[in-house]
Amino acid sequence: MISIGLTGGIGSGKSEAARVLRGLGAVVIDTAELGHEAYRKGTKCFGEVVMEFGQGITGPDGEIDRKKLGSIVFADPAKLKRLEEIVWPRIAEALGDRLAGARRDHTVMAVIDSAMLLEAGWDTHADEVWMVEAPDDQIAARVTRRSGLTEEQVRRRMAAQMPNTERRTRAKLIIVNDSDMATLGQRVTAAWRAKVEKSKRG
Repeated sequence: MISIGLTGGIGSGKSEAARVLRGLGAVVIDTAELGHEAYRKGTKCFGEVVMEFGQGITGPDGEIDRKKLGSIVFADPAKLKRLEEIVWPRIAEALGDRLAGARRDHTVMAVIDSAMLLEAGWDTHADEVWMVEAPDDQIAARVTRRSGLTEEQVRRRMAAQMPNTERRTRAKLIIVNDSDMATLGQRVTAAWRAKVEKSKRG
C-alpha cells in the first residue's frame, strides 16, 4: 500500500485535492474528521476540552461548536497548543487504526488528509508528503467568501499555521493551486498516475 501525507494550509485547495484522489480510488483519512469524532459529546476528550475551555464552547445540541472553539484558540497560541495536547493523541490513535484497516483491505493508496500533518508528526505514517499551496491573497479571499469569517480572522488562522517555506522543505511533491479547480484536478490526477505507475515498476 502506498501512503501519502497530503497537507496544505487553510484555503490551499488541499480538500479538493483529497476529493480528486478519493475519486481516483484512494482511501482518504481526514484528520480533521478524526478530531471532531474524538471530542464528540460523551467522550473523555469532550470532557477534557470543555473543562479546559468552558461550557460556552458548546452549541444548542450540546456538542462542541467548532467556530466558538476556533475563535478562542486561534486568538491565543497557548490555548491552541493546549487544545492540540488534548486532541492530537486521540487523532494519532484513530489514524493508526484506519491505516491498519486500509492495509488489511489491500488498498492501493491511502491518503492522510491533514493541514497539521507535519506539526503533529503524523507524516511518520506516510511514505511521502504531498503539499498543496496557493497564493496568500487567493487563500484569504476564498476562505473569507466561503466561511463567513472576516479577512482578519482568516489571516490570523493562516499565521497560526506552519509557513509554506518550511512545508516545502519537507514535501516530496508540491502541487500549486494558482488557477481553477479543473486545473488543480488535472495536476492531482497526474501526480496520482505517476505515483501508481512508479509503484508498479517497483
